Amino acid sequence: MPNKETAIKHTTLLATFLLIVWGFYRMLFKLPVEIEELFVKPLIWLVPVYFLVKKEKGNLGSLGVTTKNLFPSLYLALALGVLFALEAVIINFVKYESIDFSANLGQDPFLIALGLSFATAVSEEIAFRGYLFNRVWRVLGDEWRANLITSTIWALIHVPIAIFWWELNPTNTVLYLFLTTLFGIGSAWVFARTKNVASSILLHVLWEWPIILFR
Repeated sequence: MPNKETAIKHTTLLATFLLIVWGFYRMLFKLPVEIEELFVKPLIWLVPVYFLVKKEKGNLGSLGVTTKNLFPSLYLALALGVLFALEAVIINFVKYESIDFSANLGQDPFLIALGLSFATAVSEEIAFRGYLFNRVWRVLGDEWRANLITSTIWALIHVPIAIFWWELNPTNTVLYLFLTTLFGIGSAWVFARTKNVASSILLHVLWEWPIILFR
């Protein structure tokens, strides 16, 4: 892990880069989901992380990419994921006044949609929980302060998709950002317990389906 001065500099650079570059990307472009999640997002989210870690002379372990605590990570993510599954049912019922899980799944077969969810989760969780949260936590020495700071940034980076892609009304935008912040807190919490980004990746996939259904 880098020293505190380097960690502050690098986390600030990455957070600013993602907020600006990804925000403008969402405003200006709307490519097919497959291209975006498999090519564009790794380029914008993971390539900067790679260069920052390389500059720090770090390794994948500094991002939580490890086999340590793997099974506890999966169990913890699944347990918390049950809450997101219940959330999905409630949101779906409130919006459609029935349980209709086909409402927003789109044209992609289930397995393809699931694979894209994992691709999204890998890019976003390595960048946010593996890199940003992990280093902000080290700098501050306070898990919850680091959690709230990075979860707020996490919510802000999702504002453009709510406005420019989904065109949500103000009420639904606020609700979506609340759910996004809630997930960010939960994802950082499981990462802090396990030090393994696999827990955050799995939880991300379990969280994304309520968001799909919410749309």
